[in-house]
Amino acid sequence: MFERKIINDPVFGFINIPKGLLYDIVRHPLLQRLNRIKQLGLSSVVYPGAQHTRFQHSLGAFHLMSEAIQHLTSKGNFIFDSEAEAVQAAILMHDIGHGPFSHVLEDTIVQGVSHEDISLLLMERINKEMNGQLTLAIQIFKDEYPKSFLHQLVSGQLDMDRMDYLRRDSFYTGVTEGNIGSARIIKMLDVKEDHLVVESKGIYSIENFLTARRLMYWQVYLHKTSVAYEKMLISTLLRAKELANQGVELFASPALRFFLYNDINKETFYANPECLENFIQLDDNDIWTALKVWSTHSDKVLSTLSLGMINRNIFKVEISTEPICEKRKKELTLQISQQLDIPLSEASYFVSTPSIEKNMYDPADDSIDILYKDGSIKNIAEASDMLNISLLSKKVKKYYLCYQRLHR
Repeated sequence: MFERKIINDPVFGFINIPKGLLYDIVRHPLLQRLNRIKQLGLSSVVYPGAQHTRFQHSLGAFHLMSEAIQHLTSKGNFIFDSEAEAVQAAILMHDIGHGPFSHVLEDTIVQGVSHEDISLLLMERINKEMNGQLTLAIQIFKDEYPKSFLHQLVSGQLDMDRMDYLRRDSFYTGVTEGNIGSARIIKMLDVKEDHLVVESKGIYSIENFLTARRLMYWQVYLHKTSVAYEKMLISTLLRAKELANQGVELFASPALRFFLYNDINKETFYANPECLENFIQLDDNDIWTALKVWSTHSDKVLSTLSLGMINRNIFKVEISTEPICEKRKKELTLQISQQLDIPLSEASYFVSTPSIEKNMYDPADDSIDILYKDGSIKNIAEASDMLNISLLSKKVKKYYLCYQRLHR
């Protein structure tokens, strides 16, 4: 009898995990670690419901992958059982290299190592433990397998990662406009010349998907309050790192301490096995615990920032379509240095001017192709009668000015 585990998911209902390789991956400590990392990082500062984890997202993406394989094979696309299992394993592990608050760490305590790089290192480690059972999954993940449509299902414009996170993030934030018809899009998928295509009757679902994605980006992922909160955390960690470099004693879990008191770049990360060992011990709890303790630290910059993080006293934000003027930035830094009674150099931790550029559809990246009844194929930008598609491929750039609120 074919055994399986059933998990109840609030977004998709029951998810079946077959016993064997896939169940072993789900149970693996490295995947279980994702239970302690929130999918949306600091977004719960705006959407209190956004408490779901990267583990839940990985299971959801796995569920959608199982559906996609079923629909593609029912249309006569031949997928071996071994390929199906490998692509399911690849999507289960696609986020395994995420650290707490993902991109925050990539900019602060680990320089130049992306979560994709780390995911690959961890997949290779699990593959060793499992005597090579994941070799095919890794080939698909790296797009080194002859059937490249399998890689597109893991990482592409219409991959199962996106299908899940848009549905899930819209569900948990309550931003209903972000809810995409993932089931319909998956039913409409087909393969033509080793490339994923969408049947022409699915075109409106794709338009809805692209519009929903744009809305989720600007309304949730890049919400100005979340951006400001993230900048505060980056400033806090950079200050902690600077103090650690000066030999100041800081409270930190052993794993966080390793990254604060050592300078880690890409070269070191790959050369020193301790880096990965410490990285997999990190989760959201390490950061929050440190912030709680730092909030009473004698260093004014560290304690003010940490306390702000803990008590939700967030940087003020202004958004502009033009770059932030240097004069304004200098004035704010001066005011903050006077108000907090700290040197100008330290006041710069309280002012941040990120710019964010995003387009929702880049045909050069990996086009979304529509398949017509006569066998012809058109890019979504040509096939759609919505003006929005050409607008969606236009890059939107926003400039943010985030700074410590001044008390009059």
